[in-house]
Formats: sequence, structure tokens, C-alpha cells
Amino acid sequence: MSEQKTIYTAGSWRSAASGAAREILDPADASVLAVVAEGGADDADAAVSAARAAFDGGPWPRTPVAERAALLRRTADLLQRDRERIGLLESQDAGKTLEEGRVDVDCVVDAFRYFADLVIGEGAGRVVDAGSPEVHSVVVHEPVGVCALITPWNYPLLQASWKIAPALAAGNTFVIKPSEITPLTTVALIELLAEAGLPAGVANLVTGAGDPVGARLAAHPDVDLVSFTGGLASGTKVMRAAADTVKKVALELGGKNPNVVFADACATEAGFDTAVDQALNAAFMHSGQVCSAGSRLIVEESLRGRFVAELARRAEKIRLGRGTDPGVECGPLVCAAQRERTESYVASALAEGAVLRAGGERPQGPGFFYRPTVLDRCHRRMRVVREEVFGPVLTVETFRTEDEAVALANDTEYGLAGGVWTADQGRARRVAGRLRHGTVWINDFHPYLPQAEWGGFGKSGIGRELGPSGLAEYRETKHVYQNLAPRPVRWFAG
Repeated sequence: MSEQKTIYTAGSWRSAASGAAREILDPADASVLAVVAEGGADDADAAVSAARAAFDGGPWPRTPVAERAALLRRTADLLQRDRERIGLLESQDAGKTLEEGRVDVDCVVDAFRYFADLVIGEGAGRVVDAGSPEVHSVVVHEPVGVCALITPWNYPLLQASWKIAPALAAGNTFVIKPSEITPLTTVALIELLAEAGLPAGVANLVTGAGDPVGARLAAHPDVDLVSFTGGLASGTKVMRAAADTVKKVALELGGKNPNVVFADACATEAGFDTAVDQALNAAFMHSGQVCSAGSRLIVEESLRGRFVAELARRAEKIRLGRGTDPGVECGPLVCAAQRERTESYVASALAEGAVLRAGGERPQGPGFFYRPTVLDRCHRRMRVVREEVFGPVLTVETFRTEDEAVALANDTEYGLAGGVWTADQGRARRVAGRLRHGTVWINDFHPYLPQAEWGGFGKSGIGRELGPSGLAEYRETKHVYQNLAPRPVRWFAG
């Protein structure tokens, strides 16, 4: 299989400066899906140089807002045109079902259109009353500059859009480094941006490993902002690397997300069925490889036996397979290392006293598959409960009182998202208000809105994506004070 030129700099596609390449594997059978350029620090430097030149001397930062918004809309239209092709590519590269891949494309379309609408609806700045008719004072927003965008392997297309759309809407240039495991749909997105008419040098792409490419981008003196989505360990490295140049940093570092189920939510058969169904969705969507996965089920003690039994029964029936095959509900893990990581967490949980109710094994056959796993009788001292597994593993804890439920849900160093299931509206509002998580779902799990901020508390990161705050991450704020009637101050007598 010949190498695909996947480094995009100053409007041209090329191979890595070193000539190195990487095989991209299909996680469903470990076959070679593509061969891409394996960039290095020199490629990162060239991309930053192109982005710097495009920002300092190119037209994009000075392009009228209406024209920037129009380009975002054209990109959204092209994504919609190519929905089937790109959805299939996302399914193959990341291992998710084809329908998930299609939905991801739809969500990317929504993100581009949202940020186009957001910037076009803004005024010329916030007028500040200076207390004098002789002064005109206004607060305006300007692009940050050159942005380094580093995205994860689980939602490569979606996470790229959450960064690229607001960065472009604000007038920035950027260099994006997708995960070396799943770069293919990011390449496709950059192709569509070029087709939409984005000027050369505004968008730049370097495929390659986090070290050296991501590390170089985070430390580069000509990068003004770095936005990283990924694991906690890598995120802290990015923050340290960015510190020497005091650049803006935005981090989304995952979560260990509680899904709290009160017994009153299951008082009817319909309520019980819905809560069990949503617990499965929360934990096992995309094989649990979701930063907001509801991997901690915290269920009221009186409900535990019945709830866990039904949950385990349904988990055993989840149909695994290649995401493009009919009837498949759950695909493989993204790579062999991720499956081994998942297996190590399950083994440690069983050694610490957890009870296996479902899954806990590899199915026979090729690919990086792992059965959806339910671990009962878990507690907070277990490694599998404290740390982010990023695999199809659901732990079960129990509570007796509302205060105990809240304490368990908040007993984590992360704080990305959480769910609350109850028929009591007063309780729903109380618990949601007490949870220290960036998103709280009541009687639901997983939906998000492009117009609502996304991000977490604690070690889930800093900053926000989506919503008005997601656009603000890519801007600097400037106060312009104009004296309309200048005269001498006479502060100094001479």
C-alpha cells in the first residue's frame, strides 16, 4: 500500500521531511487500512512557520466576519455532501459503528454552522461608559494568533471540529496534530477546508506521534495557544511545555463519570427499562472509549440486585463486530494496547474483590474486541473505580441516602460529567446543583449541544469548548479608549 501524503503546510500536501511513514490499522481485524506520513519536529516547525506567516501577513485575520462565517457554512455543506464517505472512514479508523460515524459527521456539521451563526450575530464590540461624552470606550475581541490543536483518537473528527471551527471563526491560523492512531478523517476535513476556499497557510496539519510533534507544538515560541484533548498524563506535559512561553492553554482531560440511579426512577416498569437501557448506553457506547462515559454506576442499595441482574443480562447480548456490518451494536477497541489496558483494569478489580457479572473476556476471532463488562460490589479504593479505563467496563457502587450518593459521585479527582436518575424533581435539582461536574444530565446521559459549554472541573481540565466560551478561548480581549477632545493635562509644571 503506497503512502498517503498527510502533512499539509502552506497549502501543499507532502510526506514527512524524514521520509518516515506509519501504518494505520483497522481495529476490526488488525489489517493495514492506510499508510500515512510520520511527521517529526522539523515538520511541526515548518507548519508553525506557515501558520505564523499566514497570521502576520495573510488575509484571514483581517477577513470580514461575514466572509469567515460563509466559509464555515461552505465547509458544513461539503461535510454534509460527503457524509457517507467520511462516516465510513471514521467507522473504519476508530472502530465505531457506521451509524456512530454518520452521527459524528452530523455533529461536526452542527458545530461549524453554530460558530458561523455565533460570530455573524455579534456586534462590533462592547461599549463601556467612561462617564464623559468626550470619551469613546469599547472592548473588542481579536484572534489569539497561531493555535496548536492536538486531538484524541476516540472522536478524531468531532474533536477536530470543536477546535477548528471556533479557531477559524475568530480569525486564527492553526496547526492540527491528530492522534497518530486515527488521523484519516482529520486529513479529509483539511481537504474540505481547502475546497471551501480557505487561504493557504491558515490550516496546517502534521500527522505523527505526540512526541515529538505534539511536544514541539506545545513548546514552540511562535504558537500563541495550545488546545489539547486527551489523557491526564499527556495533558500535564502539554501544560508544562507551554509554561515557558506563557501561551494560552486549554485542556480537556477526560473523566470518571458517575451515573446515579435512585430507586424512585425505577418505580414503574417503563422507568426501570429506561434507566437500565441508558446505563448501558452511558457505559458501552463506542466500547466505553468516551471521555464522558458513565463508567461508574452508583445505584440505590434497595435496587441493586434487580438492576444489576438485568444490566448484566442485556450486556451479555450486545452484538460485537465490525462497525460496518449489519446489526453490530459495538465495535472493537482502537488498538491492541488499549485492549491490554482494559484487561489489566479488570484483573486488578477482580483481585481487589469485585464480582464479575458480565463480560470480562476477549471473544474469539481477529481484531481488538473485548466483551462489555459489568463489575459488581465495587468501592472507591479500587483502581478500576478511581482511574479512567477508556474501555467497556462498568463498575457498580451502592448508596442508601441522597447525601451518600452525592458524596460518592463527587469522590473523584475528575469532574467532567455525571447523570442523575430520579422521579423527584426537587431531588433532581438538588443533586444536580451539588455535583462538581461540568455537565450534569437529569434522566438522560450523553447528549450535548454545540451552543452549550463543554468541559470539566478538577483534573478534567481547564477552559471550555463549544458555546460562547468555546469561541472566547480563541480570542484576546482588547480595550480601546479614544479621547474625542484631547487637551493638555498639566500634571507636570515644566
